[in-house]
Amino acid sequence: MPTFQFEAMDATGQEIRDIIDAETEDDAQATIRKMGYFVTKISVKKSREKAGKTKTGGKKRTFAIGGVKTKFLCQFTRQLSILQDAGLPILRSLRVLEEQAKPGRLKNSLMDVCDEIESGSTLSEAMGKCPKAFDRLYVNMIKAGEAGGALEAILQRLADFQERSEALKRKVKGAMVYPVVVVMVAVLILTFIMLKIVPTFKTIFIDFGTELPAPTQILIAIADNTARFWFLIPGIPFSIWLFVKLVRKFKQGRMGWDLFSLNWPVFGMLIEKNCMARATRTLGTLVSSGVPILEAISITRETTGNGFFEKMFTKVSEAIREGDTIAKPLKENSRPGFHPMALFLWVAVAAVPASALMFMPNMLAMGMGVTAAAAMLGGVYYMMRMNRRIVDDLVVNMVDVGEETGELDTMLFKVADTFDSEVAVLTDSLMSLLEPLLIVFLGGAVGFIVVSLFLPLVKLIETLS
Repeated sequence: MPTFQFEAMDATGQEIRDIIDAETEDDAQATIRKMGYFVTKISVKKSREKAGKTKTGGKKRTFAIGGVKTKFLCQFTRQLSILQDAGLPILRSLRVLEEQAKPGRLKNSLMDVCDEIESGSTLSEAMGKCPKAFDRLYVNMIKAGEAGGALEAILQRLADFQERSEALKRKVKGAMVYPVVVVMVAVLILTFIMLKIVPTFKTIFIDFGTELPAPTQILIAIADNTARFWFLIPGIPFSIWLFVKLVRKFKQGRMGWDLFSLNWPVFGMLIEKNCMARATRTLGTLVSSGVPILEAISITRETTGNGFFEKMFTKVSEAIREGDTIAKPLKENSRPGFHPMALFLWVAVAAVPASALMFMPNMLAMGMGVTAAAAMLGGVYYMMRMNRRIVDDLVVNMVDVGEETGELDTMLFKVADTFDSEVAVLTDSLMSLLEPLLIVFLGGAVGFIVVSLFLPLVKLIETLS
């Protein structure tokens, strides 16, 4: 006997979803009406095995690693909102987008979502079973749209949110391309000079048998160390990347690294404003979509990408459970405070570059002194910055006004727009600052090499004269 899945309404207008066994669809509808329900939708519930054979049309899922790129998910959301606004059924819309999607994680997930919907699941339930493609933010907004009967509007809002976030991310990443490329090219050129040019001059100086000036001795020592430890040039960046990855695997390590990065000059401000813009826009989007405030804060906490912001929103959520507002705990928990891992990182970052002086000829004692002084300065810098407020009065006051007037989502969007514009201005300013700094660095390095190589030649010419 086939099983029918139905949606109906009772006498009070409440929606009912259930299953019933009957010989035919007419029998099923007659039985449902006898139960006092008005049928709005009914279909045969197919088994998983049968669904897998008929719904995917024999399509095979391709092998995929990782999640869905934000660019592809943003494009999918915008297209789905357009199809829904045009009046297409949700399953038909998903089938159309699944057909045109490239093989990968998104296409596989859309196949699974279509199968789940045909088996009787809602769109949010089906997407919730594909966490590598659709995160909690996405699923909860879809769920809110289904509950409020405004799925088209929610999809448009979600697409706008993703496009704004992706545009900001692309702008920050694009700004970093220029300095990274310049630094890589500079390192390659300086490495070539140290490995090929300086040793040739070193041989000439040895043949002359003259006493070399101090800059030339330092340059030759750098060239010798470069030839001896050349593997450290790619090894040091890789080791730093691996160290950060391992540190962030642990809760306290991740918190320490995030607090350390928030205190970087210029870059720390960029990270802080970027996180604040993402958090306020996410929270505003969820609140305006009808997601309960505690659930919205929980989702926002997971999407900030920063340990301090996660801790702060956890405290805010706990305060709301006790009957407090958002603004007060947001202000009270906006100071990071002391963290031993952050202190260690600042001391290490200040001391390690200075310790290179200890490997220069006849500079061991001086190098040790400079290293100790640099480590102390790094620690003092962190102690001076650790209690500064991350969430300023603008955010707190806007949230407070939003709660009082019932326009919390509007105020959050205004805060997000403000921080987005500040991130854009700060990124442009950072680029304007980095360009002359890189030019000065390269000019200084090349000038030091030229002067160090020609000082012995000048001295030799004077001696011969």
